[in-house]
Amino acid sequence: MVWGMVVCVALLSVTHPVRHSDAPAALIAFTVLSVIAQGVCSVPLVSRALDGYLGLGPVGRRPIAFAAVLFVANAAGLLTLGGYTGTGTYPELQVALGAVAWPFLTPFVLAVPVWVSCVCIAVVAAGMSGGALLAGGTGSFALATLVGVCFGGLLIASTVRLSAWTLGIMQKLRDARDVETRLAVAEERLRFGRDMHDVLGRNLAVIALKSELAVELAQRGKPAATDQMVEVQRIARASQQEVRDVVRGYREADLRTELLGAQGVLRAAGIECAVHGDGGRLPSPVQSALGWAVREAATNVLRHGDPQRCDIRLEASRDGVRLVVENDGVTPDTAVVSGGGSGLHGLRERLAAVGGSLEAGPTDDGRFHLTAAVPLPSPRKTAPSTPEKR
Repeated sequence: MVWGMVVCVALLSVTHPVRHSDAPAALIAFTVLSVIAQGVCSVPLVSRALDGYLGLGPVGRRPIAFAAVLFVANAAGLLTLGGYTGTGTYPELQVALGAVAWPFLTPFVLAVPVWVSCVCIAVVAAGMSGGALLAGGTGSFALATLVGVCFGGLLIASTVRLSAWTLGIMQKLRDARDVETRLAVAEERLRFGRDMHDVLGRNLAVIALKSELAVELAQRGKPAATDQMVEVQRIARASQQEVRDVVRGYREADLRTELLGAQGVLRAAGIECAVHGDGGRLPSPVQSALGWAVREAATNVLRHGDPQRCDIRLEASRDGVRLVVENDGVTPDTAVVSGGGSGLHGLRERLAAVGGSLEAGPTDDGRFHLTAAVPLPSPRKTAPSTPEKR
């Protein structure tokens, strides 16, 4: 928009009335060059002013002052051209005066408070109206210039500040979603740490006490030290089994719960998510494996790319069940990264434990496709038929 106004002013500075007037060529060139310089200065200044409005960085007074000097020089050049041509034969002067204020006011209204913007617009309109009178314009011409510049300035101020306010709201929403995601991860870590503490805290304390007692008994030469060490060994083995149970319980997941959780987390992150199917009648091992697949897929959607939509489909048949997860926002050259014991590699191991398989990778249309297939056990194996009594 800024460059559009710059081009408009530059073209209005070389119209037919201007070229065929007594205006010096140097004045015309000065006016055109000054408006181009104003555009070069204003475009990066708009970005800096927007960052300052959003609290991302200072704007600085010097760029604003330099833009104001260029604006005054450009407006003075236009009014001088109007004096040479006469406002009667140069009616485009009003449009040029309104357009020349746009590159300056756009960053200015973002860098200063609202009341300062209003005062500045009033001063600019009054100055241009007075300049039109000095250029030989009539009272009606000066009044029209005053009203036009005021209306245009207020329109610029309201439009620019409303747009910046909307961007600020969107940024706050994005920051809130990031905080919510980090809090969810932190809460899950705290829960797992709490479970580990509850399971191992007491047993480790007992092991420490019995070890100290065994040392004292051994130093005294009493055979009871052996009994204490046997007890320590028993508690250590029990603790090892409890750790396995905690980790197994932490990694196993209910499929229906994971589908609802993935949908809620993705929607909270601003990603539209559609879930088809719930797998409520699937065997427990299959539900657990597919539940972990849903969790890993949702994690990958959040971590990679910039997705806007994710589709999760559960397709069941007599022979097996397929979980399909697709999301957009992925470049075709995205690499599938697997890590030992975690991520997609760990997911393949869990699916292999129930005879399943995993296929994952980007497609040519900018989407990521993940398919987890698990065969269903035969009904004869899971529920043998009872012979009919006669």
